[in-house]
Amino acid sequence: QVHLVESGGGLVQAGGSLSLSCAASGRTFASYTMGWFRQAPGKEREFVAAIRWSGSSPYYADSVKGRFTVARDNAKNEVYLQMNSLKPEDTAVYYCAAGPLSMVRLSVQDRYDYWGQGTQVTVSS
Repeated sequence: QVHLVESGGGLVQAGGSLSLSCAASGRTFASYTMGWFRQAPGKEREFVAAIRWSGSSPYYADSVKGRFTVARDNAKNEVYLQMNSLKPEDTAVYYCAAGPLSMVRLSVQDRYDYWGQGTQVTVSS
């Protein structure tokens, strides 16, 4: 069982930066693949980024590639999402999620077992 709590959301102007954190409970955090998803008003939740237990080969949605960076610290049971060059279309509730160690399709939200409550990110134009 993993309990996830996101933090770091807020209001920022376009072109600015925000850093999200996701703190996980449980002693087996390192054995989970971690993902970030987002849901904008009136839209379906979509994949943003994911990172495997080792921290290698992070995977990004095309819409955020080159602007967002996902990282994790297994010793602290935390995963992070650094968001730079933010755009108004990045406005959404951002969720972190935990999935199986061996999962293959990192962008498929149904593959993730545990979800946080989300944190709001608002980018003004």
